[in-house]
Amino acid sequence: MGQALLRLAAESPETLQVVAAVTGRAPTQRVVDGVPFFAASELPGAPEFDVAIDFSLPEGFDPMLALCVERGAGLVSGTTGISTTQRQALDAAAAKIPLVWASNFSLGVAVLDELVERAAQALAGWDCDVVESHHTQKKDAPSGTALTLGAAAQRGGAEPHYASLRAGDIVGEHLVQFTGLGERIELVHRATNRDIFARGALFAARQLHGRAAASYRVRDLLQ
Repeated sequence: MGQALLRLAAESPETLQVVAAVTGRAPTQRVVDGVPFFAASELPGAPEFDVAIDFSLPEGFDPMLALCVERGAGLVSGTTGISTTQRQALDAAAAKIPLVWASNFSLGVAVLDELVERAAQALAGWDCDVVESHHTQKKDAPSGTALTLGAAAQRGGAEPHYASLRAGDIVGEHLVQFTGLGERIELVHRATNRDIFARGALFAARQLHGRAAASYRVRDLLQ
């Protein structure tokens, strides 16, 4: 994801300027294509920035969040597997900085999230099923995106059931199905390229810049 973010950001120099890249291990090169690289242990020495984009592991999440709060910078985070304590820290930080955390930064999934909630509100009593498909190397099931879509259904009053499929090299497919007597509605999102997640994160960073301190959803940034 880091490589995709750097590559895609370089395609939009008029709206995005990468001031630093941070890696878990010591970088083999200090500057790559004009971008200075820092090890995670050197994070406090990173130059000033407006918004940080974080796709690290849970152990790298706390230092990045703390630095953003210290500097009053925004945070876009797609780090999954964070603990309850880390989620509480994220909520507390939202009183000081603008931030968005999401399990999936696809703009299509952001729209699907809203559609699922609206469908659940309108179709009281219908069965709701969330079916997700991914490549064989993906270990968590249901996926984080499936759980996010299920939460949207719950907000609308539905009780979702989950099913997972692991096959081939599927990037990611999510089906939310509402079934009533004699009829069925299917809401589907299919990802065919992982760049969509990096593009969505860069979009979120642009939209987050200059906003008031708060916790935003990706769908909020589309409005």
